[in-house]
Amino acid sequence: MKLNKKPYTIKMNELTVEKLFEDNQNRLKLEILNNNSSFQKKIMEREVHRPGLALSGFVDVFTYNRVQVIGNTELAYLETLTVTKREASLRKVFEFDLPCIVVTDNNQPSEEFIAIANEKNITIIKSVFSTTHVIQVLSSYLEKEFAPLKIVHGSLVSVYGVGVLITGRSGIGKSEVALDLVERGHRLVADDVVHLTRRTEGMLMGSCSETLLHHIEIRGIGIIDVCSLFGVHAVRFQKRVEIELHLEDWEEGKDYDRTGLEESLVKYLDVSIPIINLPIFPGKNITVLAEVIALNHLLKVYGQYTAREFNEKLKDKISSSKTLKDYLFYDTE
Repeated sequence: MKLNKKPYTIKMNELTVEKLFEDNQNRLKLEILNNNSSFQKKIMEREVHRPGLALSGFVDVFTYNRVQVIGNTELAYLETLTVTKREASLRKVFEFDLPCIVVTDNNQPSEEFIAIANEKNITIIKSVFSTTHVIQVLSSYLEKEFAPLKIVHGSLVSVYGVGVLITGRSGIGKSEVALDLVERGHRLVADDVVHLTRRTEGMLMGSCSETLLHHIEIRGIGIIDVCSLFGVHAVRFQKRVEIELHLEDWEEGKDYDRTGLEESLVKYLDVSIPIINLPIFPGKNITVLAEVIALNHLLKVYGQYTAREFNEKLKDKISSSKTLKDYLFYDTE
């Protein structure tokens, strides 16, 4: 198994409290309870934190630089304290540089809670949803925002449900192949600029930039809108990248793989995927080959490796043929 290494630069997104609020305002029905004084603070970690232990006084391992989520449990605990102890507890927690606080279950914090937050320039955000739901949504959102990003020059098409990343030198025909695949009923994800991100499950996801969304540039024609021309069923916003189809110019005398027994891999963001290096020349039907590559990948997903199975059958055939010859050699009568 060969592993092709490609140099790349990992880009990390910068996330502010303001962006987190705006991106999740509708889905979590968020509202600001005090002010937006911490809107420009940067969120540095993808996890959220419930500061129950910190409110009780233990702050030795307090992960204060995360989004703090306070629900029924934390507020119920604060209500059991006297006014003096409650203020001391809040001040001990708010001494840290918290990005923001999200209060769940449509709860209304106490006046001293809001007053101390204002004093420390910490924005309090309220959601009508339960703590479990808020944590699930924010965790998924933060995972996506903090996922390492790589930008690849190529096209990404969903072919029979398989995410095929088409790469190759500039002008080799990547966009034309993608357009032909769309015309045959497959779905375009991105052309020219493909954004790759790694999910925590070790999954490589591909998407399009907002600027080039579902547009293809064809030399000699110009820019076309795939969604408008072929309909909404011809596009996708994102797709798992499962295989790379690398188009390269045919070189006379070069030794190309003809059996498929040895699988080559390419690594993006520490995720390895199979790569097919396909030599092309005028008259070669790349679109049909791309479909075959996708279907063959599906067979492998289901445990059927055609090249290996054919190789085993060939070995068995050779072995049985040798046995027959040996038998006939000693059969002298």
